[in-house]
Amino acid sequence: MRPLRLAPLFGVALATLTLTGCATMRVNSFVERGTNFTVYKTYSWAPAAQLATGDPRLDNNEFFQERIQSAVEKGLGARGLEKAASGQIDFVLHYHASVTQRVDAGGIDEKYGYCEDCTPSVFDAGTLTLDVVDARTNRLVWRGWAESTFDGVVDNQQWLERQIDEAVNQILRRFPVGARL
Repeated sequence: MRPLRLAPLFGVALATLTLTGCATMRVNSFVERGTNFTVYKTYSWAPAAQLATGDPRLDNNEFFQERIQSAVEKGLGARGLEKAASGQIDFVLHYHASVTQRVDAGGIDEKYGYCEDCTPSVFDAGTLTLDVVDARTNRLVWRGWAESTFDGVVDNQQWLERQIDEAVNQILRRFPVGARL
């Protein structure tokens, strides 16, 4: 009798694990109150030394930084903002990226009877953050970030590029271009 009663719970647990593996990104942003985004028309990137992630898997990937910058420039260009070749800029862009290992203890599954031998699982979690710093005041005026499971992404270049494109797209949806806050 017990296996029959656990069968539906096993199905729910399996569906939950499947959905977690394909989980959508969590995206959020911060806006400095009182910022007049209507004055922002041109930007430049922070010096390359300030863009290092600290993760050799990303820093040693020659296409990683290029892909992030390309995706951001495309997104900002679509919003009417222009990368300045020289001269006066309105804001400076920084990005921060990290991939860290996280542990899911699995104990919650055991509590509800989803498994008899719940073992911890280790997975990669990634975060991409974009910062907009006012060039005149050197103050952070906007930050957007995306967090997602990155299991296997770092080792698969095509998947990494798709994740970067998706993260940048979702982050920039929150950027208040032309707004007065």
